[in-house]
Formats: sequence, C-alpha cells, structure tokens
Amino acid sequence: MASQLKLIGIGAGNPEWVTGAAARAVRELDVLFVVIKEKELDEFVEVRRQIVEEHRSAPLRTVELHDPPRPWRSTPDYPAAVRTWRQQRLQQWSDAVAAEIGEGQAGGFLVWGDPSLYESTLAIVKELVRVSDREIGVQVIPGISSVLALAAAHQIPLNRQGRAVVIEPARLLADGMPEGTDDVVAMLDGHQTFANIDPAGLDIYWGAYLGTADEILISGDLAAVREEILEVRAAAVARKGWIFDTYLIRRRI
Repeated sequence: MASQLKLIGIGAGNPEWVTGAAARAVRELDVLFVVIKEKELDEFVEVRRQIVEEHRSAPLRTVELHDPPRPWRSTPDYPAAVRTWRQQRLQQWSDAVAAEIGEGQAGGFLVWGDPSLYESTLAIVKELVRVSDREIGVQVIPGISSVLALAAAHQIPLNRQGRAVVIEPARLLADGMPEGTDDVVAMLDGHQTFANIDPAGLDIYWGAYLGTADEILISGDLAAVREEILEVRAAAVARKGWIFDTYLIRRRI
C-alpha cells in the first residue's frame, strides 16, 4: 500500500482560516514534519500547535527538520545558492520520509498560506516523490494565501475587469511597474522597494501580519503614504522583531 504526503495549507496567519479539508487532513496524519527555519519564532510554532490541538484529539507524532542555512541572502550567485539549498532540503526530507513513514501511512507538512504560491514545499516534495524508490502519493490542500488575505482586508477585488494581475518578487519592481501592467502584487520585499519607484499615478494597498491580532493596513496614493508605511513598518519590526508584509501596487486608470 502506498504511503502519502499531505501538504496542508493553513492560511496566512489566522487559525480560523484552516478549512474543513485541512482539518480533516490533520486528523488523518500519522506523522507531522515541522520545518524549523533559522531564527524560527515561538509565535509560528505556537500557531502550528494550536491548529493541531484544535483539529485532532489523538496525539500526533512530530519530526522536526532543521532547515539548512539560506546563503543566497549574502552570495553574489543567487540562483546557484538557491539550487544548493533546495538540494540540501531534498536530501534531508527524503531521509526523514524514508525513516518515519511506514507503508500505508500518511505524513504531512503544515504550509503557511497556500502550498502553490511562493512556497518551495510542493516543488521539493514532488522531486522527493520522483526520486524515491517507493510509492508515495501526494495530496495538496489549498489554503488562504497572503495575497487573498490582503485583498479581503482592504475590501478590494484583486483583479479589475478585463485586466491582468501580476504576482512577482519585489526585486523585479526595482525598475518600476512592468510594461503594460497596471496591478502588481509584490512578495518577499525585504528592502521596501515600493519606496524607491516612481509613485506617479500609483496607489498602494499594504498589509502586515495579515489575519492576526497585530494586523496593520495602510492604503492610498503611493506618493502620499509611502513614508507612513516605512515608519509604521520600522516601528512594528522594532516591537516584534519580525514582520510578514505584502502589498498591491495599482495604477490609477
């Protein structure tokens, strides 16, 4: 009988965003793999613990996977560093799955947001299954991503009628809005790229800690509010020691 890996989207921060399908998948697990990243925060560990306790009564065996370092933050060869990190992750996860999941058993990962959007877990698990010498099925349970949470929090449609939306890493915004694009969702912006592009004719919808008690929302003319966002963001980082934020840049038409 084939074993199974479940990638369970748990939403962008609010434990109440766990869907019925995700809750059922948690109950079906024999083992939970918990990826502990560098400087993992107690708040993230606590959210995962709450979700497990909320949605199953039986104890759940947990295996911690300490994530390899992420050298691309300082290396000049970004693509090579990412490839190396993914290969290290693949080897670690393959060894853990082989050791911890028996025939016919189900292992799982709780994935922040949605497993298919700006999340490497799915790609690594698919490669793990491809190179494995045993039969392993994969189930992906979608979750509420930070992109959808952002639009809902600001009460705006993500797309405008007949127009495209681009979702891209913020570093691609460094030279301004892409040609022919009026709506861009920026992800992974550690350098506040929005503050350095030409703001003429642009609005921003910014959110941090989406879905949590600490949620912060700011929106308006980019030229008018970007300094406010920078100040509020810096204060939040100083207070909490970390921040998850994202934003939509929208051209006025």
